[in-house]
Amino acid sequence: MAKVILTHEVTGLGTAGDVVEVKNGYARNYLVPQGFAVAWTRGGQKQVDSIKAARAARELHSLEDAQALKAKLESAKVKLAVKAGVGGRLFGSVKTADVAAAVAAAGLGEVDKRKIEIPTPIKSVGEHEATVRLRDELSATITLQVVAAK
Repeated sequence: MAKVILTHEVTGLGTAGDVVEVKNGYARNYLVPQGFAVAWTRGGQKQVDSIKAARAARELHSLEDAQALKAKLESAKVKLAVKAGVGGRLFGSVKTADVAAAVAAAGLGEVDKRKIEIPTPIKSVGEHEATVRLRDELSATITLQVVAAK
């Protein structure tokens, strides 16, 4: 087992600044080369502190703000226009950056694309759902209205 410090959020493993133990191969072949983690050392505590400070600055400041944003996101349908072919099949799929841009364009606020999770790839027009992690303990489910661009 290898101890690593996460530099980015990894679904199912932890958030930036967490010290986690993973299998050697997972750390060596995936986490470190992709830039998601660095090897843990005794001197790495300063790095952990700076990562956590940066994450705290990006995080929504209060629980009330997060709950207000959650209510706003869940009550509205976000319209997303993408290029589509015959039969409503998309050219490619909808990415998290597209969802973040659509939420901002709808006037619902800024959402970090790294906090958006799309459970199944969106490859057709229609209504789909995505989850936005607002805080560690708070998530919002948004409804995406995917339509063909003209």
